[in-house]
Amino acid sequence: MLEIAKSDILKSLRRDNPWWDASYKMAQSPTEKTRAYFSPFSTLALDWSVRRSTILMGPRRVGKTVMLRQLIEKAINEGFSGQNILFVSIDTPLYSGMPLSRLIDLFEEETEHDAQAKRIIVFDEIQYLKDWEVHLKVLTDQHPNTRFIASGSAAAALRLKSQESGAGRFTDFFLPPLTFAEFLAFREMEADLIKSAPIGATLRFSTPNIERLNDEFINYLNFGGYPEAVLNPAIQADVQRFLGRDIIDKVLLRDLPSLYGIQDIQELNRLFTTIAYHTGQEISLDGLAQSSGVAKNTITKYLEYLEAAFLVVRIRRVDDTGKTFQRMRNFKVYLTNPSMRAALFAPIADGDDAMGAMAETAIFSQWFHSDLMKNLHYARWKQGRTDLEVDLVRVDPARLKPTWAYEIKWSDRYASDQPGELRGLVEFAKRNFANSVPAGATTKTITAESEIDGVLIRHFPCALHCYQVGKNVAEGRAP
Repeated sequence: MLEIAKSDILKSLRRDNPWWDASYKMAQSPTEKTRAYFSPFSTLALDWSVRRSTILMGPRRVGKTVMLRQLIEKAINEGFSGQNILFVSIDTPLYSGMPLSRLIDLFEEETEHDAQAKRIIVFDEIQYLKDWEVHLKVLTDQHPNTRFIASGSAAAALRLKSQESGAGRFTDFFLPPLTFAEFLAFREMEADLIKSAPIGATLRFSTPNIERLNDEFINYLNFGGYPEAVLNPAIQADVQRFLGRDIIDKVLLRDLPSLYGIQDIQELNRLFTTIAYHTGQEISLDGLAQSSGVAKNTITKYLEYLEAAFLVVRIRRVDDTGKTFQRMRNFKVYLTNPSMRAALFAPIADGDDAMGAMAETAIFSQWFHSDLMKNLHYARWKQGRTDLEVDLVRVDPARLKPTWAYEIKWSDRYASDQPGELRGLVEFAKRNFANSVPAGATTKTITAESEIDGVLIRHFPCALHCYQVGKNVAEGRAP
């Protein structure tokens, strides 16, 4: 087999690692915007007290590579020698199939640094190396003074393997799509549109201009989950062209088939398109199998693949007492990034039928980095002949009891002339909460309280609540 010239590999490595040159000057501040998650990520990744590698995971196009480069920039600005830092993008064709140890040998040979000293080695898009987790575990054991950081986006491969093969050696860090709070910060609107006040251990937020905040919320739904779209008006003008094709071409047609050996790619594509269009709706395996003609076990596998690639998340159903069902026959599926729907289909506008489902999708997406995410459910049950539902229920995993619940609405009528439409929320609260625990329901513009059948309901604007959850989760406070 023909081999790639060593000189070409070294040339590529030097191009990607300009800090090896002693005359290189690192900028004093990041050229790109900094994600709210950068601080906790850098603290974890640059912790030399524990011999572990950090795996940065998340969907495509949410800024993982930028964050890795900002990490290197931070280290150099704080006095770390550039000759002790290696950055490698594993999907570069020149490195195809090359063991990680070979890349490190070339790094040591080219920069002639002390291999026993503190080093930072970054592998971007590591999932493109077969059995990467075996390579990385060995390197982590062999080089106690080196901090290995890897990133990847096609994730079951990443998440499952990092938990099984890298036991005790890998720590996962999930980077979600841009939160609404980050979106406003990137657009330099946060200070004008949001005011904060401390309440106990957390913060509560208000807005002086709910109409303008709602306009920005709709912009967020259309392109705000992707940092590059927020910063580039050309991409905002044609999200379908710049991002929609990338989701289909790179994830559905390339990443997932190559990782899992999927034969019928178009079948997977059709399922994802259906789910994306109906984000936030309750579905069942039986219903999907009937409408698509695809076997239930195949649909189950496809859903696992789509979740593994961080494209969708399944939310489990509970009954009117907060108990889960033994078999997950019915569940809701949400896009992990609300902007994905606009990227695949068309931008959404205020008044569109899908606006309520998109508001739900946006709020769920703010929770993705939180440990509470696994405790979030929706409730649905029959009361007599009536189906009742609550959009969002948090169940305490220790007591298996609901601790709060609220409805997600993009309308003010529920807080004014139609409070009875919140019947599911009222019945759920009566069954599960003491009088002192209010239920919640989002609105379009109104902040208020109402009482129905003795149940106190707090009403708050959907966009403001979306901001609050994303902001508090990113900064480690209770949402």
